[in-house]
Amino acid sequence: MIGDLGARDATALAEMVAAGEVSATELLDAALAAVEARNPAINAVVQMQEGAARKVIAQGLPRGPFRGVPFLLKDLGAEAVDYPGHNGSRLLHDTRWTRDSAIWERIRATGVVCFGRTTSPEGGIGAATEAAVYGGPTRNPWNLDHTSGGSSGGAGAAVAAGIVAIAHGSDGGGSVRIPASSCGLFGFKPTRARLPDGPFVGEGWAGMAIDGFLTRSVRDTAAMLDACEGADLGAPYWAPPLGRGHMAAISRPVAPLRVGIVEGTFTGEPIHPEVAEAVQAAGRLLEDLGHAVEPVTVGADIAGMMRAWTDIVAVGTALGIRRALKGRPLTGDLVEGVGRGACAHAETLHPTRYLEAVGAIHAFGREMAAVFAPETGSGPDILLSATLAEPPAKVGRFSHTTEDYVGYRMGPQGIFAYSPFCAVFNASGQPAASLPLGWSREGLPIGVHLAAAFGRDEQLIGLCADMERAAPWAGRRAPMAG
Repeated sequence: MIGDLGARDATALAEMVAAGEVSATELLDAALAAVEARNPAINAVVQMQEGAARKVIAQGLPRGPFRGVPFLLKDLGAEAVDYPGHNGSRLLHDTRWTRDSAIWERIRATGVVCFGRTTSPEGGIGAATEAAVYGGPTRNPWNLDHTSGGSSGGAGAAVAAGIVAIAHGSDGGGSVRIPASSCGLFGFKPTRARLPDGPFVGEGWAGMAIDGFLTRSVRDTAAMLDACEGADLGAPYWAPPLGRGHMAAISRPVAPLRVGIVEGTFTGEPIHPEVAEAVQAAGRLLEDLGHAVEPVTVGADIAGMMRAWTDIVAVGTALGIRRALKGRPLTGDLVEGVGRGACAHAETLHPTRYLEAVGAIHAFGREMAAVFAPETGSGPDILLSATLAEPPAKVGRFSHTTEDYVGYRMGPQGIFAYSPFCAVFNASGQPAASLPLGWSREGLPIGVHLAAAFGRDEQLIGLCADMERAAPWAGRRAPMAG
């Protein structure tokens, strides 16, 4: 059964439960056995709640699209009464909540059986998952010397290792798409405010952060997005309404589109040749599917966006840390180096800088909208690039021990140099996805990135499904997944 769990997507597992071929209890037992067998090597699953999982099965599961399917919540946000968390931090160790978040209420209604959480870096501000609270780094199931990505690195590792077929994540600067690229999975960031944030926050990182999912198939993501989409009560803003929904969008081929390909970074720097090769191959695949693919230049202030992102996240990180400290000193036994550095950087900013940075992000969104310009037909419908500028990094490269927060993010060997594509679409609010279409010569996954105009989630996920059908990736699995 462990092998079956790792080989099938969540939709197929739910179909097995519905047909009486396997029970929810048997799937849970298989997932727990997979944790015991595989998690010691990757350190991805934490805060195990087997009792809560067995209780929901005994009470009767909702008849949603994933009834009986084992599931894991990211240990960052996704507040849930039955699933305490550390939020990636020793400072927030064993945090408990008095009510459930809107996103968890909607996920739970799909019928999943949640039995724990997955690791995340402290504050969710890294492209690797190596938080001290978990006692060591989270490793990539494809090669244990490499990172599984961040900040949803535990979710990516758990799915790639075949522990679960679908896991919750979140994405404020690529935190779903980076693990998807690193672990050979599908990761989709919806349009800003497509999913609910409440009731514990009004928005994440000035609207740049949003929940998401790590999956092995496009259809699993589509079904979960349909189940969870829409603003919650009191939301400050919401995304443009969908047409027929994500599942309907993947049921038929997408009409021919204009695809703009970027073979280096958006600012013209070269990327790793094996990654560039994967982007070029994706361009040829899109041409074979009938789409027009042409080189394009992204004329937007990427450097200014990165500075604004860095300042906004520093202020948000400092706010969360100061609130949790409750007057205690900011010491290394409570907060890791990057978090302390973010607090120090936030203290250097003028009181007006936060709103100035938010304004810069909004201006950048308008610049990116002009790159696409779908209403006038003057730009591409889809922007194709790499997800990361190189294959998955070695463990330790993005350790949180440094206190140089700005260098960690913006330095020549920092996060933005490694991941120069993803945060662009958190800032603009546009939908974006990473598809596992490339592989390095060492056998490591390489993600290819697609983005669409604001609100065009259905167009984007439909194209992703077309590419999955044309170049299936389900047959490639990490060695430990069986």
